[in-house]
Amino acid sequence: MDLIRHLQRQRKFSLKTFGPGRRTDGVLDHIRKELKEIEESPVDLEEWIDVVMLALDGAWRAGHTPVEIAAALGAKQTKNEARDWPDWRTADPSRAIEHVRTEVE
Repeated sequence: MDLIRHLQRQRKFSLKTFGPGRRTDGVLDHIRKELKEIEESPVDLEEWIDVVMLALDGAWRAGHTPVEIAAALGAKQTKNEARDWPDWRTADPSRAIEHVRTEVE
């Protein structure tokens, strides 16, 4: 899948369907609703994808291009891979596992 092409396609659909502008409150409201649906059905892939698509929609509506979004996705993965993380085996599975904070961050 070509992520940049997908983002261009999604932007075109979203503009036509939901109109222009940031729509931040509306996007966040929709994400909250989708998160509740995931809580009700945590193995439903379509619900997880709804959250992904809404996040991508919010990113371009915040003024970022498909190329910038794709680059940021890769850069964030690289950043997370370089961070120190606690041992997942000792973590509470019902709580977020966050990276070890340093004074620089």
